[in-house]
Amino acid sequence: MTKASPFLVSVLLLLLFQLINGEDPYRFFTWNVTYGDIYPLGVKQQGILINGQFPGPQIDSVTNDNLIINVFNSLDEPFLLSWNGIMQRRNSWQDGVFGTNCPIPPGGNFTYNLQVKDQIGSFFYFPSLAFHKAAGGYGGIKVASRSVIPVPFSPPAGDYTVLAGDWFKQNHTDLKAILDNGHDLPFPDGLLINGRGSNGFTFNVDQGKTYRFRVSNVGLTTSINFRIQGHKLILVEVEGTHSLQNTYDSIDIHLGQSYSILVTTDQPPKDYYIIVSTRFTTPVLTTTSALHYSNAVSGLDDTPPGGPTTEIDWSLNQARSLRRNLTASGPRPNPQGSYHYGLINTTRTIRVVNSAPVIGGKQRYAVNSVSFVLPDTPLKLADYFKISGVFSLGSIQDGPSGGVNLQTAVMPADFRGYVEVVFENPEDTVQSWHVDGHHFFVVGMDGGQWSEASRTSYNLRDTISRVTVQVYPKSWTAVYMPLDNVGMWNVRSENWARQYLGQQFYLRVYSPANSWRDEAPIPNNVILCGRAVGHQP
Repeated sequence: MTKASPFLVSVLLLLLFQLINGEDPYRFFTWNVTYGDIYPLGVKQQGILINGQFPGPQIDSVTNDNLIINVFNSLDEPFLLSWNGIMQRRNSWQDGVFGTNCPIPPGGNFTYNLQVKDQIGSFFYFPSLAFHKAAGGYGGIKVASRSVIPVPFSPPAGDYTVLAGDWFKQNHTDLKAILDNGHDLPFPDGLLINGRGSNGFTFNVDQGKTYRFRVSNVGLTTSINFRIQGHKLILVEVEGTHSLQNTYDSIDIHLGQSYSILVTTDQPPKDYYIIVSTRFTTPVLTTTSALHYSNAVSGLDDTPPGGPTTEIDWSLNQARSLRRNLTASGPRPNPQGSYHYGLINTTRTIRVVNSAPVIGGKQRYAVNSVSFVLPDTPLKLADYFKISGVFSLGSIQDGPSGGVNLQTAVMPADFRGYVEVVFENPEDTVQSWHVDGHHFFVVGMDGGQWSEASRTSYNLRDTISRVTVQVYPKSWTAVYMPLDNVGMWNVRSENWARQYLGQQFYLRVYSPANSWRDEAPIPNNVILCGRAVGHQP
């Protein structure tokens, strides 16, 4: 009889343990982060690769899967990955931003232990430190529904991830230096689709079938419009929520946002343009890929068709048309619509107002009169070890207070609170806001100044819930947000230059119970840095 290897025995024991205890499945990943030469716009650049790939490997998972991701940092500087839209239930320890995690040192590694708990949908990961996002290091995340949960559309013939966004020919170190010297970034040099410039990527399809496209805006500074020549787009999912299946000719996708779209290949057999173009910019940048029918009898046309350019009202009306599918199941058997968000009284109103101050002769960005300054120790560790002097609760108020100051801004919040957040944008550019660890219901948006009377226009029945929302120029957007996740959570601009120069803060959602029921314990493999060095986990 052949003797089983120790590794095989351990794997079998792990599987047996999971079966006996009903534990959710595990998926294991080993990633090596390196620099490498890339040529996305035809110019040699130093890119950040994961396992030699740009973009990085896609994470394919199913609701409630445990994702064990061992990241080796082979760069010559500290590095972190964050997971845009993954809720990190009870577990801000794994969020991968400097407010919660010490960086992975050069030559070191860290194993993220994530669970996509009670989630479905389309998301992405990205490097969160310095200005690494401008060098790549991003990739797609797909969270499929469990087989026992019905999905409100037939299985597609194919499932494609589209990571699109603006790109600069300058290396990320040069862009960071521009910001460090107090200047604005130049206009982007182009747009990418899955790491390539125009006509650099092809999506192969068969005529007469339906395909799912998961489209994310992974850019740094610019909203985009997505469209496919000659084809209608049926929206089916918005950042983890099944949407009402509206049909569009094109869809605006703002910084940090993700959408799932169904496309039926019902046109004559040829090649068609997949088009991404910038919104609200002059000039308009455009890039393309090809939708290639397997039985195509002709190639692409000479010129891709145009799309919307600077029209604000068009985009605002489209955003208002997004609705939750009240008859669809979510990641759990109960219908998504059973959560009657509009019938719950909010306990607090937080006004979030962006600004662009010049401080000490240098361009900064701020929220509620505070421009965020990185601490010397992650806020989560300082809070856990009770290290004084790293941050002060209440260093950012529930609204603008006049003047601007530099602070490590942390806003206190109570676990299981239910808050109204009003994002107010007095500037002439579109803003995009993301909240880690939470989803929110987009109840209203409009031009002008928000007031209490604006609540009469709120959608309190079937609005979409999501994790990233846009605010149009000189406009406001209001959301209802359940504070259902204890931890230290980043609230940030998804415009990466603005985030880097201070347009962010942290929301400390606190439970006095100090129970593992509310928050997971500090990980055994936690990296300590700053003033946390020497403390025992």
